[in-house]
Amino acid sequence: MTVLVAVPEGREGPQALDAGITEARLLDTDLVVLNLTLSTIDVSGVPEDLKVTLLERSGPGDRDPADAVLDELADRPDVSRLVIGLRRRSPVSKALLGSISQRLLLESPIPVLAVKPED
Repeated sequence: MTVLVAVPEGREGPQALDAGITEARLLDTDLVVLNLTLSTIDVSGVPEDLKVTLLERSGPGDRDPADAVLDELADRPDVSRLVIGLRRRSPVSKALLGSISQRLLLESPIPVLAVKPED
C-alpha cells in the first residue's frame, strides 16, 4: 500500500504535500510524490522515518497533468490513495474550464483525498 501525492504549482502544492505526509503516516505506508510543477520540489522536510519516492513529471512540457497522474496510477498498482490540492475557482471558471482536480476526482480508480489551501 502506498500514498501518491500530486504536487502542483501554487499554494495548493505544499498543502497537498503536507496532507500526503499525514495520510502516509496514518496508513503506515510509503509516500510517492509526483512533481507536477516546472521546478524542483524540496522534500527535505519530510520525516526521515517515512520512505519517500520523488517522481518528476515525464513527457512533453504541455502534457496534461491529469494524464500524468492517471498514467502513474495505472503503472503503480500498489498505490491505494491519491492526495491532491484544490484551487478556489469562480463560478464562471467552473462552468467554462475543466479542472485537473475535478478530472482526478472523477476518473481516479482509487480513493482521493482533496485538500484546500488555508486562507
